Amino acid sequence: MTILGIDIGGSGVKGAPVDTVRGELLGERFRVPTPQPATVDGVVEAVAEVAEKFGDCDSVGITFPGVVVDGVTRTAANVDRSWLDAPAAQLFARRLGKPVTVLNDADAAGAAEVAFGAGRDQSGLIMMVTLGTGIGTALFLDGVLIPNTELGHVEIDGKDAELLAADRIRESKELSWEQWAPRVERYLRHIEMLLAPRLFIIGGGVSKKSEKFFPLIDIRTPMVAATLLNNAGIIGAAVSAEQAAQGPGGQDPGAIQVDAAAQAARD
Repeated sequence: MTILGIDIGGSGVKGAPVDTVRGELLGERFRVPTPQPATVDGVVEAVAEVAEKFGDCDSVGITFPGVVVDGVTRTAANVDRSWLDAPAAQLFARRLGKPVTVLNDADAAGAAEVAFGAGRDQSGLIMMVTLGTGIGTALFLDGVLIPNTELGHVEIDGKDAELLAADRIRESKELSWEQWAPRVERYLRHIEMLLAPRLFIIGGGVSKKSEKFFPLIDIRTPMVAATLLNNAGIIGAAVSAEQAAQGPGGQDPGAIQVDAAAQAARD
C-alpha cells in the first residue's frame, strides 16, 4: 500500500510518500507555495499539484492548520475564512480521486514525533508545540492523541499567544534570539500552569535552530527539539490515513494511537 502524506502550512504545501512502519519518507518531498490568499479552491489545487508529482497512491493523509472534526475544518486562523466549516475531506477526496484523511497539522506532527521521534517511549502527558506561522499544539496521554487542543490561542495579556511567541513574530519584528526567547518562555510557563505536562517537544522550522534559543529558556518541564523537523506533519498525516483505512468504517483521526507504529519500528 502506498500512502501519501501532505502538509498544508502557512507558507508552503509539501508532501511525499511515507513508510508508515519506519516513519520515513520514501522519496524527496515536493513543495509548492501556499496560495495567497489561501482560499479553499486555491489550496485544493495546490494539494492536487503535490499529489500528482508522485503518481498513483492508495490513500492520502492531509494536515490542516486549524481544528478538524469529522473531516470538516472548523477554524481558519492562518488561512482564508472560506475554510470555516468547509467539508475538507470530501473536497480533497473528490479532487484527488482517492480516500483522504484530514487532521490538524500539529496533531499530525505530534503523532509522528511520539511514534518515531523525540516523544518515543515516553508515557504520561506529552505536549508538542510547533512554532511557525502560528503556534500549534498537540497533546498525548500515554500515546493517545487528545485532538484539536489549539492551545496556541490561549490568551496572554489580552492577546492571542501566537501573536506573542510564534516564529513569524520573531521574523516580522526582527527580534534577536535573546529578545524572542523570553516570549516563548512566558508562553510555556503559562501552559505549565494549566497542564503540567511531562515533556515539551518543540517543533516547526525553528526547531532546527534550537541551540540558539533553548539555553535562554528557563522552565521546569523538560524540553526537547523535534527530531523529524519539517517531515513530521507529512509522516503523521500518512500514519493517520493508514489507520483510517483499517477496521470497519476506518478510524477517527482524533483517536490516533501511536503505540502500534512505534512498536513496529522497534521490531
